[in-house]
Amino acid sequence: MNSRKFAKVQGKLPGPKASAAVKSTAKYVSPSISRFYPLVVESAHGSLVKDVDGNQFIDFAAGIAVLSTGSTHPKVVEAVKRQAEKFIHFSYTDFYYDNLIQLSERLLPLIPGDGKKMVYYGNSGAEAIEAAMKLTRNHTKRPLFLAHSGAFHGRTMGALSLTASKPMQRKGALPLIPDVVHFPYPYCYRCPWKQTFPECDYYCVDYFKDQYLDKFVPVGDVASYFFEPIQGEGGYVPAPPEYFKKMEFLRKEGVLFVCDEIQTGVGRTGKFLGIEDYGIVPDVVTIAKGIASGLPLSATIAKAEIMESWKPGQHASTFGANPVAVEAALATLDVIESEKLLENARRLGDKAKKRFLEMKAKYEIVGDVRGKGLFVGVEIVKDKKTKARGDEEAARVVDYCFHHGVLVIFAGHNTLRFIPPLNVTEDVMDEGIDIMEEGIAVVNSATTKV
Repeated sequence: MNSRKFAKVQGKLPGPKASAAVKSTAKYVSPSISRFYPLVVESAHGSLVKDVDGNQFIDFAAGIAVLSTGSTHPKVVEAVKRQAEKFIHFSYTDFYYDNLIQLSERLLPLIPGDGKKMVYYGNSGAEAIEAAMKLTRNHTKRPLFLAHSGAFHGRTMGALSLTASKPMQRKGALPLIPDVVHFPYPYCYRCPWKQTFPECDYYCVDYFKDQYLDKFVPVGDVASYFFEPIQGEGGYVPAPPEYFKKMEFLRKEGVLFVCDEIQTGVGRTGKFLGIEDYGIVPDVVTIAKGIASGLPLSATIAKAEIMESWKPGQHASTFGANPVAVEAALATLDVIESEKLLENARRLGDKAKKRFLEMKAKYEIVGDVRGKGLFVGVEIVKDKKTKARGDEEAARVVDYCFHHGVLVIFAGHNTLRFIPPLNVTEDVMDEGIDIMEEGIAVVNSATTKV
């Protein structure tokens, strides 16, 4: 590994300091937290991370798509310091401060739609989803929600009611909100109806109309339809191009469209929002993760007539729109614009996807490659013919990458996520993908020999 320029791992992982930290953490921190490998971070800058034992890793996880401008971007750090020296907290639920106005004036024009929009600020993606649930119910006076199988919208009780990606996430929490109807997401690689796109002519939409709305869902009681333009935890699965346009028949019935951009938003797909590639304008958009480059902040943005259905006191958050996080968000937007990070996400994303597609042609365990920009999923299978999920194989690739200096995680059970910071450089990305391919080759060789 000494020949590597960026990934530098010396000795066995975890090292002695990391091992001690892992052991101590188990004493004090809830066991509900699951981790991919024993990384104990000491420092991080840009797309490089150092652990407490001095090993250096290439970051292809970005704090789960949070570190949009990389770790400790100088402009973000300076903004945080500047605001922290002025005042750290003054709850926006009871008082006012100017930088919140500035952020709103910057953020709202980036959201699709010509009419007036308004924003509610919270701290996390789950909070943004909870706000959207309350808001759309309040506005429509309807009880039901629609969501997809494979969806991930959060783990708090309301958001968890929409989430349907892993049973473990719901274990011990039932009953949840009862008025959520889940239906299949258009996962073309694993079509639930054994169809082939585009010959299927969007059979999934016809099925939804015939088997759900016509059979047991009173559409007049549906407040809103929650969806991810590209499913995250569900396996980095993009909807086919016209899917959401074809679903717009729901709007004629008064159903509001809530687009969850918590992982796809803030430039991750090469557009500011993932939905921009689908040609529809949602009624509500939820943003979090990358908006403040690592500080907790979320935004629930809605058409003004929807947001104005709320009255003072109906919803609030003590720490939402914390002034330090708001300043970090303003700096994040500055960096995205000045450093042309949307263009970087598209250019390097295209190159990365080409590399992964070459691996798909070369290795039996690479079943599918999908995504947009720097939001790419590589689905690992046991073999291409059966498409049997390669859960163990994916875990072994992730483990190989960690031990050779690349931080990769998977989505769902068997899809590798490629989500580096939006300002990852080409040379860092190339080295990291080389190591990923090494891991895939090693696991592929061991699998195909069996």
